Formats: sequence, structure tokens, C-alpha cells
Amino acid sequence: MGSLGEDDMHDIQPTTDPARPKSPLRAWFDIRGRGLGTLAFALNRLTAIGLTIYLFLHLVVLSQLLRGPEGWNSFVALARSPLFLALDVVLLFGVVYHMFNGIRVALVGMGVAHRQQRGLFYGLVGIGLVLFVVGAVLIFTK
Repeated sequence: MGSLGEDDMHDIQPTTDPARPKSPLRAWFDIRGRGLGTLAFALNRLTAIGLTIYLFLHLVVLSQLLRGPEGWNSFVALARSPLFLALDVVLLFGVVYHMFNGIRVALVGMGVAHRQQRGLFYGLVGIGLVLFVVGAVLIFTK
């Protein structure tokens, strides 16, 4: 009575093993069920990847200046477009967050404010947020 027949085997769904590790890339960004430090670390990773991609794109765009005055004029027209300005705001967020979280990581790594990590994170991100908003306003008004 307690055994399953061969016809009943197709109704059983395989269970996922919670101890089974995720793929390295998915585990790298998975922040579910983790603390604020993991969220800060994952966001720091994302901003680092974004800033690295930006560096290469920046070099490609600057290589257009080798075309002379017409290259410069097309660059200035591109740099003043609304899409480019919006991307500048995204870049500013990445730089500001990565910088202030990096300061926090460095201070904690040196043993300074190890017990005040959470407060240090909120304080530095708060300062960064103010600078980000001021910078974003300046990007669109200048």
C-alpha cells in the first residue's frame, strides 16, 4: 500500500536541493534573504562593472575626435542630447555610490568603525545622495 507503482512515478516532481550551489554568476548577484551589507556589496559590483564598461565606451567616443573639427562638432552635439545627459546622470550615480561605498569598505577594512558599519553606510550614502541630486540638477541645467 505504501509503495508507488511504475505508473505513479510520472506524478512525482523532482525536488530542488537547497544545499546545491547556484551558478557562480547568479550567486554573485543574489541578495535575497541577506543583509544590508550584501546589498551594498552587490550594488558596488554592479557599479564597478558599469564604470568599467563606461571607460571603454568613453575611449571609443573620444576616438571620434581624431576626425578633426567635424568630429568635435558631432561629439558636442551628441553630448548635449537628452539621452546622453540622462546617461551622464546614471554615470554620476555609479561614480558617487561606488566612491562612498568604497570609502566605507576601506574604513571598515582598516578596522575603523567596524561596529558602526550600518550607520557609516547610511551616512555616506546620504551624503552621496545629496551630491548626486545636486550633480544631476547641474547636468540638466548647465
